[in-house]
Amino acid sequence: MGPDDPGAPVVVFVHGLVRDNLSSFYCTLACPVAAAGARAVLYDLRGHGLTECPPTGYGPADAVADLLALLDALGHTAPVHLVANSWGGAVALNAALTAPDRVAGLALIEAHGPSERPAEWNEGLLNTLGEFALMLEHDRPAERFRALGWRRSGRFAATAGALINGTTLLEDLAAAGPLGPADLAALACPVLAVYGEHSDLLEAGRLLPRSVPGCTLHVMPGCAHDVLQDRTAELLEVLLPWLAHHAGTRVPGGGGAR
Repeated sequence: MGPDDPGAPVVVFVHGLVRDNLSSFYCTLACPVAAAGARAVLYDLRGHGLTECPPTGYGPADAVADLLALLDALGHTAPVHLVANSWGGAVALNAALTAPDRVAGLALIEAHGPSERPAEWNEGLLNTLGEFALMLEHDRPAERFRALGWRRSGRFAATAGALINGTTLLEDLAAAGPLGPADLAALACPVLAVYGEHSDLLEAGRLLPRSVPGCTLHVMPGCAHDVLQDRTAELLEVLLPWLAHHAGTRVPGGGGAR
């Protein structure tokens, strides 16, 4: 079975917020997953990369609607596996709860979303984005990068500035709520959760196996939030066997699917 086989499992990658886009997966996990026999789907979230940046619609429900619309447009009506990083984890979790018939499994990397403390769950994320917004507005890095001839950095800074300071992103995130134990208990698909040992989100990671019947938690030693970039090889050692077992891709090392 190969990625061009119409019966190959579909794995959709969902990236994080603002400083992220589909290239994070293109340079790390997507190619090995495709080489294992999956049809890898990468896309930019609303307002990121090359996707349009409308002024509103940046809450989890909007992101789930965009994801389901993408699957419809691609003709992927059978359940897919979602591999999600950071805020993409909140999108993936909400997608699995909103449309359980469309999601066959979740592989969550440093995922936002789970929390037993609604008043605090996204405080760190909002503080970080708020500080970034002020820097983009007052330091004008896009103009400075372009003046130095750093076109790629200038485009990234301009895109990030338009997203944070020109849309309802921060308001929509502030209005969003976490997924508590009762929500997580309703997940019917298998879940792999990978978090860094020193991550600020590790509490969310530990909540997942306590609440989700089919969840496996892997804590990456010596790592914080940047598991995807900093520990790609070790992450693949966890992800590829999990996909082989649950999605039917090839087992690492050349074996057939289990």
